[in-house]
Amino acid sequence: MSLNKTFKMPVRISFLGGINEIGKNMTLYEYDGDMFILDCGLAFPEADMLGVDLVIPDFTYVQRNADKIKGVIITHGHEDHIGALAYLLKEVNVPVYSTALTIGLIENKLREHGILDACSLNVIKPGDRFNLGKFEIEAIHVNHSIPDAVAFAIRCEAGTIVQTGDFKIDTTPIDGQMIDLARFAEIGKEGVLCYLADSTNAEKVGYSASERTVGHAFETLFRMAGKRRIIVATFASNIHRVQQIINEAALNNRKVALSGRSLENVIAVGQELGYLDVPEGLIIPLDEINNYEPWQLLLVTTGSQGEPLSALSRIAFQDHRKVNISANDYVIISAKPIPGNEKSVSKVVNELMRHGAEVVYESMYDVHVSGHACQEELKLMLALVHPRYFIPVHGEQKHLSNHAMLANLMGMPSRDIIIPENGKTVEVCDGMFHENGMVPAGKVFVDGSGVGDVGQVVLRDRTKLSQDGLITVVLTIDSASGEVIAGPDIVSRGFVYVRESEEIMDEMKTVAREATEDCIANDIRDWTSIKSSIRDGIGQLVYERTRRSPMILPIIMEV
Repeated sequence: MSLNKTFKMPVRISFLGGINEIGKNMTLYEYDGDMFILDCGLAFPEADMLGVDLVIPDFTYVQRNADKIKGVIITHGHEDHIGALAYLLKEVNVPVYSTALTIGLIENKLREHGILDACSLNVIKPGDRFNLGKFEIEAIHVNHSIPDAVAFAIRCEAGTIVQTGDFKIDTTPIDGQMIDLARFAEIGKEGVLCYLADSTNAEKVGYSASERTVGHAFETLFRMAGKRRIIVATFASNIHRVQQIINEAALNNRKVALSGRSLENVIAVGQELGYLDVPEGLIIPLDEINNYEPWQLLLVTTGSQGEPLSALSRIAFQDHRKVNISANDYVIISAKPIPGNEKSVSKVVNELMRHGAEVVYESMYDVHVSGHACQEELKLMLALVHPRYFIPVHGEQKHLSNHAMLANLMGMPSRDIIIPENGKTVEVCDGMFHENGMVPAGKVFVDGSGVGDVGQVVLRDRTKLSQDGLITVVLTIDSASGEVIAGPDIVSRGFVYVRESEEIMDEMKTVAREATEDCIANDIRDWTSIKSSIRDGIGQLVYERTRRSPMILPIIMEV
């Protein structure tokens, strides 16, 4: 579509996640009263998010505009792009469009949440075009570390916008389907108003390696394993990696057992849809591994990021019900630690080695390649798409800034590049490109079955409890006279060992009693004020003695 230079109504692009962070990708497009969502992912909790299971985007703005949302389009099946979709569809039930494998993975999630039958899922193929209100969407095949990944060309009267999702340029992909560079070039010649592209590897020079290099490494490692049992930990969703592992197992006459629910789900979907070729009888139940010699077995597990509850972590710490680690194991961790996970991975590696296992990890023997484009690939895509305006997305500030610098090197002036922020809206049409307005965008915490009921205040309390502990003060007051007739009793958890700290415990009791009696003497009878006085008095005493600030919880009973 050629750009209409006289049309002034802009497309509004609002970023609800995925900017200045890894994960939680979610972008909202709006034009002339119609909206759609591109991706709806989650992020995993950071170390200070105690007790939190998942982090999802804030859907407030989507809920406010539910009648305008025409659908959700998904680039690929990774958690940081589909993980929050079930939570969104519970609030705003709109049609979802993506490729067959991605839809298969989404179906599993919606089934777990009990909403599959109520949702509209639509399978598309690269090259398909479909309409969402006043937008026309075209899917374009790209390479990534999961099959069936696509970018989207988004057309409306204002012009054509291209958003890649996660991608790399792999000239020798496992499935033989190289990224459709020709289609990107054709769209670039037609005229692209704005280009939004994955920035995850914008710091890395050169090109990303082909997934096939990992297959060659597996050939070598399987020989080095000799008669030992092989355990491979990888991302469950990396179906091309899993296929290469299965191929090597078949060539070496090893049976394959799977450990990890997500891995089992992905492989089941991959086989059902024809994305995985598994010889009959190769995969055996984990319960049957004791029926085989070590040299006849290959275990594929989750836990390449050192997650405490993952299969590999439980194996390492001898907490797995069916797998015991030993010196007769050869462990391959086929993944690179995500920033922030290095310590967790190191703990697992150390524990595996402590039990005598040999461990191959990180950059040893090329057991992992990235699914994201490096600098030369990013520059090639910029040259092919040749956009009027550019917005780097998906990554931390350093990634976005480096991607913007690459665009500068390609000849784009800084005024035609915007590095966005979550919650910001960019307006774009021919002759207009600027940030204009804010939308609600933040982190919503999922804790067990609770969604959004844990906020910063609760996390602050959890942090305080974890660092300085809890002091509970219990006392009973006569309702008529206000006299303290029982207590105060002090209960300490995570603060000091009571039997070795009797002096400070006695001082706290005295302070609590005096604070209560002072309030009663001054005719202060409301519990809130009395509790506050107790809390202040004990807090000051404890800080003077210990330089700690535990949580203080007064409990007053009236009889």
